[in-house]
Amino acid sequence: MKKLFRFIFKTIGWLFVFSILLVVVFKWVPIPVTPLMVIRYFETPSEKRELWKHDWESLENISTNLQKAVICSEDQNFVKHNGFDIEAIKKAIENNQKGKRIRGASTISQQTAKNVFLWPNRSWLRKGLETYFTFLIELIWSKERILEVYLNSIEMGNGVYGAEAASVYWFKKPASQLTAYEAAAIAAILPNPQNYRANPASNYIQGRKSWIVRQMGYYGPLNLATEKKKK
Repeated sequence: MKKLFRFIFKTIGWLFVFSILLVVVFKWVPIPVTPLMVIRYFETPSEKRELWKHDWESLENISTNLQKAVICSEDQNFVKHNGFDIEAIKKAIENNQKGKRIRGASTISQQTAKNVFLWPNRSWLRKGLETYFTFLIELIWSKERILEVYLNSIEMGNGVYGAEAASVYWFKKPASQLTAYEAAAIAAILPNPQNYRANPASNYIQGRKSWIVRQMGYYGPLNLATEKKKK
């Protein structure tokens, strides 16, 4: 029994060390593939299966329109919080208690941790690991790096991952050239990228797109480094 417990503790210890090393490595190294990409690939019927579209680009090569669009649509307190938006979580709990549903309690940092290191299914184990990895990336990475990884790993269409692949797929142009409305269209489909289309957009996505562009105007200039120092 002692040997079993010793083995378990050693395994947990090594996994802990490995997770930290992985986060440190990914502070600089592009993430080539995520668990979700692999899962979606095998979920697709074999006759329709094809390799996912994913082209890594540095943050400087991704339009600030798209950077601002995803922040305004997904996590407007991204530059202010340390990985968890407590107010959004409180609102989510209150609405759940009333039998309503609210989207937005999960921050960009949490989504990045889930997309890069974990699997999509909901469970207490995955939520606990998501909290752990969110804490790590907020501790080790900069806000710029978190947003860069998010924009390069998020699902943005069927088999389409990351800003560059999505820009080419939806608008036939590189991510650096996206207009505000094109960026907003991509941001608008993020809640359900397998069923929504950025182009041509449905009436619902058109409405979401207009709302996001308005939020982008209210938000003002985006400067992650400067805003982070204000915290």
